[in-house]
Amino acid sequence: MSEEKRVEKSAVIEDVRERFDEAEAVLITEYRGLDVGQMADLRGALREAETVYKIYKNTLVRRALDEGTPEGLVDMLVGPTALAFVEKDPGAAAKALKQFSAANEALIIKGGLLNGELLDEAQVRELADLPSRDELLSSIAGGLAAPLQQIASMMNNLLSEMASLLQALADKGDAPAAEEAEVEEPAAEEAEVEEPAAEEAEVEEP
Repeated sequence: MSEEKRVEKSAVIEDVRERFDEAEAVLITEYRGLDVGQMADLRGALREAETVYKIYKNTLVRRALDEGTPEGLVDMLVGPTALAFVEKDPGAAAKALKQFSAANEALIIKGGLLNGELLDEAQVRELADLPSRDELLSSIAGGLAAPLQQIASMMNNLLSEMASLLQALADKGDAPAAEEAEVEEPAAEEAEVEEPAAEEAEVEEP
């Protein structure tokens, strides 16, 4: 092997190792039978899920894996293999692979690696059925919005009730004052009744 080839292989091995270290998950597929156009479509679908789809020689991938890699992952590295390196959302990447494989039977999902744990094909498909990160965030945002709307509605109702209560108290406070004023009016009549006392005084003069 020439020095140039050796350097090239070392660079590929280092690239694979770094991608495994940095990825949130790695999903393994077999692409036998996919043409150039289908591969381009698959890469585009995975790119939308923030996932890089790469093809390496299986021997170089095996050399890049460290001793802590589950043995079952190495067993998947047979045949025409492509690796999907997930940058953020494993569920979104798994969903993209599942949807593509449903329309293109040539794509085979083998399994993968998530948080250091080995996934088989069935587990990757189960992962695809889970809500994506964006869907979860949207659901959480909607759940938070509903209580806030309820709180705002309750506050408006309380303010309305307080305003009605204050108005009722104000009306009740004005009414007795008017009644008291009406009750005090007969005092003038009492003064008129006392006038005959002068006549009695006139009768006593003899």
